[in-house]
Amino acid sequence: MSEAYDGGAVAALRRIAFLLERAREDTYKVKAFRGAAAAILPLSADELAAAVADGTVTKLPGVGASSAKVIADAVAGVVPERLAKLEQEHGGPLTTGGADLRARLRGDLHSHSDWSDGGSPIEEMAFTAIELGHDYQVLTDHSPRLKVARGLSAERLARQLDVVDAVNDHLSGTGFTLLKGIEVDILDDGGLDQTDELLARLDVRVASVHSKLAMDAPAMTKRMIGAIRNPRTNVLGHCTGRLVTGNRGTRPGSQFDAEAVFAACVEHDVAVEINARPERRDPPTRLLELARDLGCLFSIDSDAHAPGQLDFLVYGCERAEAAGIDPDRIVNTWPQERLLSWANG
Repeated sequence: MSEAYDGGAVAALRRIAFLLERAREDTYKVKAFRGAAAAILPLSADELAAAVADGTVTKLPGVGASSAKVIADAVAGVVPERLAKLEQEHGGPLTTGGADLRARLRGDLHSHSDWSDGGSPIEEMAFTAIELGHDYQVLTDHSPRLKVARGLSAERLARQLDVVDAVNDHLSGTGFTLLKGIEVDILDDGGLDQTDELLARLDVRVASVHSKLAMDAPAMTKRMIGAIRNPRTNVLGHCTGRLVTGNRGTRPGSQFDAEAVFAACVEHDVAVEINARPERRDPPTRLLELARDLGCLFSIDSDAHAPGQLDFLVYGCERAEAAGIDPDRIVNTWPQERLLSWANG
């Protein structure tokens, strides 16, 4: 006998998409279920039930055979088979450690939407962050030079800030805030790839190297320290740029004087990101422990490019706990008021 289900078809489709993203499945599979959820969202319960009953639900744009089966089961009040299977395979804990620290995180300072190279709209990322219990989420789409990731020009970023205001108006009363941010490219000379005027309008700024990762160590050190010294920089993102697994292949980390870079982070009150993406694990353990010993602040970030990837935070929490990092040195354990005071002090 099938288990009873009263979550509704939209929730079932969104949960399937979330679990597929959590498992790092192909984007096209995820989009099929998110597209179906969007297609049926305007329908009343009676209208949806009628479409299922007369077999016309697949005529809705974005609803295919697989998603129609999920919808039919949800309308009938039983757990969809696809959902049950994914819950069994991917719904459990991602790690054996990190849960205590994960419970202390108030939010996430690094995430992407479909305005750059993310796969979902801003509002979907925000809704999922709320469902995960976040008090805040920083939207950090890419800056202009990263054209492969559809980096935001100054004009597009300015428009995005208005959209964030509109999302926050819609979410008023939830206790959640979508914060304005950017993952800004660190240029070859250590400058930041956005105007100072726009950077000043943001709540949080993550600065990362995305190009010329094989630059010689002295030049890379100078480049990174130049960005760290910029008063707009709050977080040094995925500092080595390495890839250790995943469908993009592997890539060695950049070479730089880590002691000098982390000392600059301490001097300029810049947090070192513990990038929680499984394919990054950045910084490597040796550098994470060096940053700890030098007195750095940290930010544990999902670097999510899809809603389900927001759950990656626990990977970073597991690493931070293993390194014995004091939770109060992790800036996203802080309440929003303290975080914003630090970021814009």
